[in-house]
Amino acid sequence: MSCYELEALRLGLMNVLGTDDRSAREHAERELEGHLDGPVEALANATTLSDLRRHLDAALVDLESTVAATDDDDPAYDYLRGRLVAVRDAERAVGRLADQGESVLGGLGEAHDVLHETFPVDE
Repeated sequence: MSCYELEALRLGLMNVLGTDDRSAREHAERELEGHLDGPVEALANATTLSDLRRHLDAALVDLESTVAATDDDDPAYDYLRGRLVAVRDAERAVGRLADQGESVLGGLGEAHDVLHETFPVDE
């Protein structure tokens, strides 16, 4: 079994961050071969942080449904639950990334304002 959501998230993050790591991309694509559909495909193709968060949420809903529909005596059950925990953790990490980005953006705005207060521009 593979962690399709995590590999798709890696691809999406590489898109969003502009990362050009050919070997990591090829590895993720191999892991996802035959499983690129629905939210996992959308997640792998995300190009913005907002899209990444939305598609990760949808993939998580699908995974939760799969876990709920799996009998607890199924050999895959424990793995699916572990995968669910890992994807929820990844969702929190992406949320932190978004929060940090917003913080940087706000800080740049404040720095810009302070610069203009310190050095007024006559127009």
